This record gives sequence, structure tokens and C-alpha cells, in this order.
Amino acid sequence: MTGIETSSGAHSALWPAPLADRAVDATVTVPGSKSVTNRGLILAALAAEPGWLRRPLRSRDTLLMAEALRALGVGIEETVPDYSPGSHGAPGSAGGGEAWRVIPAGLHGPATVDVGNAGTVMRFLPPVAALADGPVRFDGDKRSHERPLHGVIDALRALGARIDDDGRGSLPMTVHGGGALDGGPVRIDASSSSQFVSALLLSAPRFNQGVEVRHVGAALPSLPHIRMTVDMLRAAGAAVDAPEAGGEPNVWRVSPSALLGRDLVVEPDLSNAAPFLAAALVTGGRVTIPDWPERTTQPGDSLRRIFTDMGGSCELTEAGLTFTGTGRITGIDADLHEVGELTPVIAAVAALADSESTLSGIAHLRLHETDRLAALAKEINELGGDVTETADGLRIRPRPLHGGVFHTYEDHRLATAGAVIGLVVEGVQIENVATTAKTLPDFPGLWSGMLDAATAPARRA
Repeated sequence: MTGIETSSGAHSALWPAPLADRAVDATVTVPGSKSVTNRGLILAALAAEPGWLRRPLRSRDTLLMAEALRALGVGIEETVPDYSPGSHGAPGSAGGGEAWRVIPAGLHGPATVDVGNAGTVMRFLPPVAALADGPVRFDGDKRSHERPLHGVIDALRALGARIDDDGRGSLPMTVHGGGALDGGPVRIDASSSSQFVSALLLSAPRFNQGVEVRHVGAALPSLPHIRMTVDMLRAAGAAVDAPEAGGEPNVWRVSPSALLGRDLVVEPDLSNAAPFLAAALVTGGRVTIPDWPERTTQPGDSLRRIFTDMGGSCELTEAGLTFTGTGRITGIDADLHEVGELTPVIAAVAALADSESTLSGIAHLRLHETDRLAALAKEINELGGDVTETADGLRIRPRPLHGGVFHTYEDHRLATAGAVIGLVVEGVQIENVATTAKTLPDFPGLWSGMLDAATAPARRA
């Protein structure tokens, strides 16, 4: 089964998932959004003047993006946060913490880009590389060769770029940058990844004619991520015509223009808040996530509604979002098409519910970091669960679970899903929990800290 081979060697180390001996009660400061950080880096690199990203996420995916942009000639200077008393630099404070200064420059090759297994890097950077002067080679982890890239490759060719991929429609490949790109109208099928659309939109202000992207396939997944791209483009000074603003359905237009250098404060990654909110739900406890935005395009904001439907309650205050579990977990029938990345943790919670759940609209997850539907079914079932794949999702019938090894397939969201189950099922061991560093640095430390707070309230952050 593609993408669900188990790991071997150093990656097979097992992490005993901590068992909660009481309801969690903690404040957890979640690092910045990967999606916002990597979009912000692209827009800042293409701007007409230097800009700042404050409180960016420092993780494997974002560091790969930063290193790739540096290889193309962009300057990225990292400041060291000052956590001394009175410095206003404490983690979680909007005015403090790490900041990256991005200094645009003439993009150039030859260069080599390591995408790792980051969808945002492998899809957002080829249009940037087409604007560079010289060849740019893209390669990455073994799994990156299996992930679809044809939407970006075919679209860039139609817009005037020259790309060598030996006809695979995937990595490895070389983009032969010509210093500019004509742009104009292009038709693509982005039904396998909304990132195909975002990739073209982000660089479009620098195309000679801008771009008109017309999606011609099945329903688009993860629309909130495209809305995020549109909002961030507009904030950087781009003129964007999009469907949600009354434009033509499935058509996005970006006019050629100079982009502004912004001073951007990166929101917390709300999708990475999922396991911590789930911890409150499955233990009947309470977790507060500071700095939760009142308005956001992040798909993770849907957790408020989804986890409330599953039996909890939430309150958004100046302190952040506080989510409280009731000790009961209710199954749901949910279409997760727009928020598919939340599926692994939702499936873990559903496996612990008192009634059946059906998760639909997520066939595209078979093409993510791993085949997430097959992996979730296999791993939960090996702990005693009853999960079956459907054409576009999962049917989860709760059963008493037992301990065992929860394989992650080098997928960060599989690791956090296993940790949620391990809170209430003794003896769960997570294989390669270090894969969470892809988007959530030091997840084991944050997880243990959340549990420690429940036993030592005076130490709570």
C-alpha cells in the first residue's frame, strides 16, 4: 500500500505516549502557523522592499523554505529573542520572540532546493524559481517523489516556463528560470491539492501579465488555505479577484504589481492546537491556547465547532481559546473536505467516542505525507479499533482499545493522533515521534508540560 511502509533504523525509536492519570488543566502556547510562515516568506522574498516576520514557526518545513530562498539569493536575517526580565520577549507575547528580516534580491541560479516532504516548499517554490535567472533543481525525501506536482508543472509550462521532470509530473525536477515569466490565463485541475492554486497566486504579482487561474476539476479541497493566500496577497498590496468576493466560481485573478514589505506577526498554528484541545476532550479537562485569533483563515479554527459537536465547550477571551471537555465524547458525521489536515486527531478522538463517526470528503488525504486514510485505519485497528475506509473517508466504530505500537510513516499528524489515544489507553508507543518537528518543534516537551501542569498548577504557564 503506497506510503504506509513502516520506518526502520533510527526512525523506528519508540516513544511511550504519556498516560493521563487525571483531567488535564493547562495553558499551552502553540508555535506559529506553518502555512502563514511559508506564505509570508514567499511574499516577503518577492516584495519590493525588506519586510519582517515576527514569531515565525521554526520547524523543518519552514527552515527548508528559508534555506531554499537563501539559495536563490534572498537575505533572511534571524534575530535572537531576548527572554531576560522586562524584555517583552517571552514566548507567546505578541511583541516579543524571534523575528526574521527578509531582504529581497535578484533571484538567481544555479541552485538546489531540498523540499524534504513539505508540500508548501515543493509546490510554492517552482513558480519563484521560474522568475530566477538560472536553473533550480528540486529534490527531497523519498515520499516527496510520490506526491502530486503535475498541477504546478503543467501550469508553469503553459505560462511560459521550461521544466525538466522526465515526464513524471513529480520530483525530482529542474526549473530553468529565465528571469521573468509571461503569466496570463491557465487552466488546472487542483482537486488533489489546493496548494496548486496557492502556488501560482503567490508569485503572480511578479508575472508580466499576472495570472488567471481557472480550476477545472472536481471540488477543491482545503479552500480555507486558498482564502489565506488571497488575504495575505491583498495585505501585501496585490490586486486579487477571488470567488468568495463575488468573483467567478473557481477562478482567481491576480494583477501584476509590486508587493509591499510587511511587518507580519504570525498567528499560532491552530491545526497544531488540535491534539491539545483533543486532550481536554478525551480526559474531561481544560486547555487554554493563548493568542487564538478572533478572525482567521486557518482551517484549524474549525476545531471550535467540531470538538464542541463531539461533546466539549469553548470560550474565546483575551486570554485565548479555552476548551473544556465534559467527560463524554460523541461521535460525529462530518464532511472534512475543507479542513482535511485535522482528520488524524479527529479520527483519534472518534475512536474513543461512545458512538459511531463518519468522516467524509477527504479522499485527497491519500496523497498527503502518507496515505493518511489507510494509515489511520491500520494503526487504530491494530490497537483494537474498528475503522474502515470508504471511498472518500473513514467510518469509525468505537471499541475498547489496548496498547501497542502506533506507526507514524514519517507523518507528523499521525504521531500527534497516536499521542491523543495514548492519553487514555495504557501502553501506546509512538514510532518516530521526532517526525512532529516537521511543523511542531518539541512536541514531546509540550505534551509532557501539559500533563505536568495538571499535577502542579502553580507551575502552569
